[in-house]
Amino acid sequence: MNDLRIRPASEADLSELVRLRDDAARWMLARGITGQWRPGELDEDHFRRVMARGEVWLTEGDGGALGAWELWWEDEDAWGPQPPVAGYVHRLMVDRRVAEPGTGQRLLRAAERRVAEAGRAWVRLDCLAGNERLNAYYRAAGYRVAGRKEGKPQPGGAPKSFTLLEKDVRVTGRVPAAR
Repeated sequence: MNDLRIRPASEADLSELVRLRDDAARWMLARGITGQWRPGELDEDHFRRVMARGEVWLTEGDGGALGAWELWWEDEDAWGPQPPVAGYVHRLMVDRRVAEPGTGQRLLRAAERRVAEAGRAWVRLDCLAGNERLNAYYRAAGYRVAGRKEGKPQPGGAPKSFTLLEKDVRVTGRVPAAR
């Protein structure tokens, strides 16, 4: 995985982003993780809108796309009005058919670096409250529970409850490189 390349996604990547998201949703459903993502829930227009107001990052290896994530600079639906001190990670997704173990952590660290480089102190995210495995994943990555959001609106679906998690990227001074 030394050849991992992380770059901003472009209009040309929209179909690949939809594929990554749908594949991640199918992976969850195959393992009994319900209530989180469904295939077909988001389309190219979703990612196009995110790119217009935030950032979408794509990770590639020799075999093509390995994963992606969205980075927003505000998230009032989950966190309410906030001063500009955080970046908000959404839809962290990994192609489990081709990505090596640990790829998700590498993508998360890359997002943390991007937020720190933008001069923001906190990386924040929300995680479906009922998904204990995913909540534990983020806590193991150094995120602390900052609260809970009941009834957060969802694109194409009913509102859901989320655990709010955050990590101070100033703690170590510099986020370790993704190697």
